Amino acid sequence: MVFDGWKGGTGIESSSVKGGVKVIYSRLGEKADSVIKRILSSERREWIVVSSDREIAGHAWATGSIPIGSEKFLSFLQAEREEALTSPGGPSLEKEEDEEEIAGSRKGRARQLSKKEKAVKRALGKL
Repeated sequence: MVFDGWKGGTGIESSSVKGGVKVIYSRLGEKADSVIKRILSSERREWIVVSSDREIAGHAWATGSIPIGSEKFLSFLQAEREEALTSPGGPSLEKEEDEEEIAGSRKGRARQLSKKEKAVKRALGKL
């Protein structure tokens, strides 16, 4: 997680780890967006970036990372929480069978996911 320190931060960038999550505070005069872009550019790997900022999302795609909008991420977390509460043993077989029945009864060609949609789906599956 990266937070702005550009108006009220210290003179240096600081970071700490809370519950397995690295929290970074940008230094005074530096926005969190700059820190995120620097990390994405310097540590070239596939990051999962949760942000609804278009500029950050564009930079993430350009550097080989996967941006997920905050609303989509929140929906994912809520669905995961609900599933954990309703079926502690994992997804039920009934749900899978119902999905197969629905898929089999449809006519016509199903809409294909775009490459970006597939990448977001794959990234969410990793969480």
